Amino acid sequence: MKKRGKKIKRTYKILRRSNLGLISKILRILSWLLPGLVIKRWMITSAIGFLTSLLGLVIWTNLRPLYWLIEVFFWLMTGLTSILPISLLGPIVFIVGLLLICIGQNRSINSIQKALVPEKNTFLVDALRVKSKLNRGPSIVAIGGGTGLSTLLKGLKNYSSNITAIVTVSDDGGSSGILRKQLGVQPPGDIRNCLAALSNEEPILTRLFQYRFSSGSGLEGHSFGNLFLSALTTITGSLEKAVQASSKVLAVQGQVLPATNTDVMLWAELEDGERIFGESKISESKKSISRIGYLPENPSALPSALDSIKEADLIVLGPGSLYTSLLPNLLVPEIVDALLKSSAPKIYISNLMTQPGETDGLDVYQHVKSIEKQLSNFGVNTRIFKAILSQIKFEESPLVEYYRTKGAEPVKCNREKLISEGYYVLQAPLYAKRITPTLRHDPRRLARAVIFIYRKLKKIS
Repeated sequence: MKKRGKKIKRTYKILRRSNLGLISKILRILSWLLPGLVIKRWMITSAIGFLTSLLGLVIWTNLRPLYWLIEVFFWLMTGLTSILPISLLGPIVFIVGLLLICIGQNRSINSIQKALVPEKNTFLVDALRVKSKLNRGPSIVAIGGGTGLSTLLKGLKNYSSNITAIVTVSDDGGSSGILRKQLGVQPPGDIRNCLAALSNEEPILTRLFQYRFSSGSGLEGHSFGNLFLSALTTITGSLEKAVQASSKVLAVQGQVLPATNTDVMLWAELEDGERIFGESKISESKKSISRIGYLPENPSALPSALDSIKEADLIVLGPGSLYTSLLPNLLVPEIVDALLKSSAPKIYISNLMTQPGETDGLDVYQHVKSIEKQLSNFGVNTRIFKAILSQIKFEESPLVEYYRTKGAEPVKCNREKLISEGYYVLQAPLYAKRITPTLRHDPRRLARAVIFIYRKLKKIS
């Protein structure tokens, strides 16, 4: 009796699974009817085209095929209705027709999917639905550099495919610095990270782009992506064209643009009047920074970057090193002018921790005022970034203590002070829940908070 009961349960489970599978297939087929996939209109167009061609053929042959078809149709209907009543025959023929359409379309789509993405498990209809949703996403311009910008991009690409990353090109250290000195190209490092972050191509290709050689005469320390971009820059004549070509290879969702095509050097003036030249030396400085600038001064911006700012629904600055990743982008006058003219919401994202030698002791309020002070040095006295996103108060942890031993502190947010001066402030948990070796923003949490602010400000305006 027990064996029989187990057998019945097993049979029930098998039937249940098969029913769920059938229901899932039917729902997937029906999902092709959802709006926004840009499929139904072309299927209907094809059907109309087929019927029109058929009508043309009938007219061309003086309607003779039409008479034959009518005769065959009536002969067939007479025969079938003599076997089954009309009330039963009609629904049967209708259901058979629908099944044939569903089977035909399903097999056709599966064949197309296997040809296009043979190794991916994603159903084509699901991929089209996601793509349609992302295409309707807001036009976002993210400005910055370093790991902060690439982290933000990884999260934002889940909300929109209309993303433009404007990246600083003043790096003169590490692999980028060596390639810059030896080949005379603009530093590719930060751009490489942004391309990888926005890539939708196979993970192995992205890993190849980010691969860093650990040995080899002349290769050690260089990443494959840096070498690839440098070679393409030499071939195409500009970093912008090299990035465009790389974007096609990596199937980048959006676009990545250097802040300028001019070969610039960053300098910083310290509080004591001393000037330091070169981004890598500025990062190592232990003194407070008063202002920064470029040599040559007032480099020109890319027209595509200016167009992206003009058409943006949302503009984001940060996260990233204040003086070496964020503010260098604001040393390009045309970018600043475009930001001033744009009516899109503009958000500043604060770092999680202070950076020794660069932002020691600065809270969020002081970060914001440093940005405004730098802009005022160029005659801009209008507040650009009126919305601020920062981390809620950190819980004490061994990782935070470790950062303190290295001279870094959590960036505190004077929320009340900022609000009293007219800023919109959102504090949220922005770093990963899981234990990590470094304190970094979590891409999903960060992007979710940015989109929340965007939607909130959109409602207010």
